[in-house]
Amino acid sequence: RLYQHPSLEAALMFVFAYLPYLLAEALNLSGIMAILFAGIVMSHYTHYNLSPTTQMTAQQTFRTAALMAETAIFAYMGLSLPTLQHRFHVGFIISAMVLILLGRALNIFPLSFLINRRSQQSGMRISSKEQFIMWFSGLRGAIAFSLVLNMQSHSLTAVSPETKAVLVTTTLIVVLSTIFIFGGGTAPLLEMLLGEKKEIHIAVSKTSEMGAPLDLRESMDDWRYNESGSGSISAASRRAAGFELYDKQWFIPIFRVLEHERP
Repeated sequence: RLYQHPSLEAALMFVFAYLPYLLAEALNLSGIMAILFAGIVMSHYTHYNLSPTTQMTAQQTFRTAALMAETAIFAYMGLSLPTLQHRFHVGFIISAMVLILLGRALNIFPLSFLINRRSQQSGMRISSKEQFIMWFSGLRGAIAFSLVLNMQSHSLTAVSPETKAVLVTTTLIVVLSTIFIFGGGTAPLLEMLLGEKKEIHIAVSKTSEMGAPLDLRESMDDWRYNESGSGSISAASRRAAGFELYDKQWFIPIFRVLEHERP
């Protein structure tokens, strides 16, 4: 079986994780959005079908690759300051900052309001302080900088060299401002608003004691199996609504290797 060959299992994991990006780029669609949703789906379903060894291997490999890519792009941004052609447009820079903050506010606060209305019975609400922290801590970086650099004269995003210089300069200023001001101020703001300093724990893997994944056990707390192995939904699961209900009832049994099915 595949779980007996961790190297092959990990290789297939990487290939299938990269395929959505290649397919989207081949169809002239957004590879970034494709790989984003592929990552969300694979983290929710595929991760739990891997052997414990491959789970930790894949997770640490992706973390290392992400750290190296992030380091490379921010190093390139630093080198771009003295090497690229810059043109400052103060009005455009201020307008970009204001519109970015306004756009984030129009996403965070209305969506939090809708979530709070839906979660009145469960008691799980997003407080106004937490909403403000989410709005404040949003960073704009690698993707925006990569996109503005890829604007070429022969593409659909054709701009003149002068306009591109303004866009590059504005993007660099916005990115550096959000990193140093908002990024540097997030931790003190958390301590000030929440009143306590919490330690951030980053798990090595979703796998516990080389056995079943932690998140699988937690997400299946409300799922029970009778002696024949068929699934039945408990009262707590019946109270779930929307995607959560369909996820537990249909998608998880189909796309995950459940506890009673493990060898």
